[in-house]
Amino acid sequence: MATIAFYGPTDKKATKVVACIIVREGAEPGSMRKWYSENDVRTDENMLEEILEFVTKADALSVAMIDRIIGCPHEEGIDYPEGQDCPQCSFWKDRDRWTGDFLC
Repeated sequence: MATIAFYGPTDKKATKVVACIIVREGAEPGSMRKWYSENDVRTDENMLEEILEFVTKADALSVAMIDRIIGCPHEEGIDYPEGQDCPQCSFWKDRDRWTGDFLC
């Protein structure tokens, strides 16, 4: 199975996409690839072709993805300290990344 997730500075523009292969039910994620763009990755035909190629080469039998941008493209513990909000993506502060609703 392949999973595909989109990330962006807001819920309107995806600047990062991550595709991951899971080889069997219950297994840890396997091969992973990330793509970045200044433009919306969802409308970049070349990038979408690369994602399709990645999924096809992995012989994925199904694809799972959510129908929205699910958070900031920066990675906690890599781009900013663990347990803190991303200093570059204030849109996501105090928001549920799955719904986009404020947590307060």
